[in-house]
Amino acid sequence: MRRPFALLAAALLTGALAVPASAADGDEKFTIKDPRITESSGLAASRQHPGIYWTHNDSDDGAYLYAVDGSTGETVATITMSGVGSPRDVEAISIGPDNQIYVGDIGDNLGGTWPYVWIYRLPEPKNLRDQTIKATQYVVKYSDGARDAESLVVHPKTGRVYIVDKNEKGGHLFEGPAELSPSGSNVFRPVAAVPDLEATDATLSPDGEHLVVRSYFGAIAYDWNGGKIKKKERLGVPFLGQGESVTYTADGKKLMYGAEGADSPVEPQDAPGGGDSDSSSGSGSSGASSESGGDGLTGNLKTGAIAAGVLLVVVLAVRGMRRRG
Repeated sequence: MRRPFALLAAALLTGALAVPASAADGDEKFTIKDPRITESSGLAASRQHPGIYWTHNDSDDGAYLYAVDGSTGETVATITMSGVGSPRDVEAISIGPDNQIYVGDIGDNLGGTWPYVWIYRLPEPKNLRDQTIKATQYVVKYSDGARDAESLVVHPKTGRVYIVDKNEKGGHLFEGPAELSPSGSNVFRPVAAVPDLEATDATLSPDGEHLVVRSYFGAIAYDWNGGKIKKKERLGVPFLGQGESVTYTADGKKLMYGAEGADSPVEPQDAPGGGDSDSSSGSGSSGASSESGGDGLTGNLKTGAIAAGVLLVVVLAVRGMRRRG
């Protein structure tokens, strides 16, 4: 009788450990391996190249974007933006309609004193190789004065650009003009409060119906509601160090969270309403989770807990059979 139970134990443990591996390709945890990327501050999932994630360094690295393969963590293309001068504090990246990449040079290391910041737009290349691409540069001002920001999203259907400013007491969602103009200033106006969060990045779902704003240690999901956002739930996020970035996967089923630092990890969590399961039961998603992060069991920790539970059940069953044998 021992062999059948041994086989049962192996089968159950294999099933438990296979849960995270069943994620869709490009939706699994990976590590950014490029030694040039030491301050990954933004993340955007490519829709044109499934499994590819665009990122960039913070501050004055230069006018560079990196295409990282989510299956290997290797950089497969480096883009040099031309026509934008010297970027000052690049903090965010987003992909809009027609595979246009938007880059937010919107940080303000002087605490919100620069009179203007910039957004760059360029077409995502069809062929992933090292190349130089001309970008359009837009001047951005805020209707109520200068501020620091690290979060930029582009609506996937309208192409309208939005910014969430960074404030430890909570910020606001700012709406840009219906179309950005390369001449003159583009004035962004506050349209909704984003309280209780020091925003370090944000992302819109591929259907444009959901917004997620993250901080260093937590996140909040909103219904987009035509830009008049409504808070849906607080999300727990994996602890990866200095949490700086988030993006929906191309299919909208996962959120990919990233961090700064060399060899920085990128880790998936179920997106609220992103799959067939109810959003409240998704990994890392809980209406009762706090800013410090969810249920405390995410990623490998949760998998380990499941496996340990299965092993305990099997051991007890085997012991019971031995007593009866």
